Amino acid sequence: MRPSVLAAATLCLSLIPVLRAQEAPSPGGPPPASEAAPQPIAGLDTETLKVNVNLVNVYFSVRDKEGYITNLKKQDCSIFEDKALQKTKNFTQEKNLPLTIGMLLDTSGSQINVLPLEQEAGAEFLRDVITPKDEAFLMSFDINVDLLADYTNSPREIKRAMDKAQINTGAGTGSVTGNSNPRGTLLFDAVYLASNDKLRQEAGRKILILLTDGGDQGSQETLKTATEAAQKANAIVYVILIADRGFYGGFGINLADSGAADMERLAKDTGGRVINVGNNGKKLQDAFNQIQDELRTQYLASYTPLNLKADGTFRNLNITCQPGQKVQARKGYYAIADSPDNN
Repeated sequence: MRPSVLAAATLCLSLIPVLRAQEAPSPGGPPPASEAAPQPIAGLDTETLKVNVNLVNVYFSVRDKEGYITNLKKQDCSIFEDKALQKTKNFTQEKNLPLTIGMLLDTSGSQINVLPLEQEAGAEFLRDVITPKDEAFLMSFDINVDLLADYTNSPREIKRAMDKAQINTGAGTGSVTGNSNPRGTLLFDAVYLASNDKLRQEAGRKILILLTDGGDQGSQETLKTATEAAQKANAIVYVILIADRGFYGGFGINLADSGAADMERLAKDTGGRVINVGNNGKKLQDAFNQIQDELRTQYLASYTPLNLKADGTFRNLNITCQPGQKVQARKGYYAIADSPDNN
């Protein structure tokens, strides 16, 4: 586990080399990330898994009308790749596998009256979930993207950093992204940086939790490139839609204006989901409870694909279990030969 580092280093896109220079790898830890940003692959907006020794790993959860199911066996589920049934080698419930959590906190003007709710509920969630073998980091995003707390397994350190988060609208200033758009909410930039610079080198289960109204303004990155970054990091994205109703004139979250549809796609394409809580503290707490329950009931299935060609093509994945059971999983992967499987 890395030593914990609390930092307020700004993660603006122009400062990415500075961030990497500040992140000294721990002994025995993963190698530092490349200075070159990964190039998005044209036309790809679905999940990228990694293949090593011809083994594909897929994390998923299963539920029915009664809730999440925790007693499935290998013979209860089937994995299809491009409609061809695969032979499952390993099938385990992964509630005890080390977990890496990135929490992304929207601190733009639309969150001014709900930020205290997010700080309280988010800190409580991490206190309940994080164990000594897990790690978490905290980012905020508004007119900038800031690393508030680097990797730590101390919920107390995360809470201290979370309590310091402040609303930042940057009224009257120009864009930090170098384009002509006004400063706003750099949501897509935050997802990209959290995925590419923080999670991509990590092993095991990886999730991002976004607390936001879903609106983006001024990012250099797009929904597509942010999603691809999360996919390449094999991170599952959960979005908790929350906003100050007063900020929107008393009408709550407008799906067309706030980008909730974009958040639905981001979550679905990475195997996560969206939970809309409005500005209700009780619903926010319940949303975190739902995510916690899901993390405790995840399965990991591994198989050697019948198609052994590492040709970079997209392979559709479909997991089925028992009748009436709904499987939540990523939709497929790209068979890339030079991507070691760190999952």
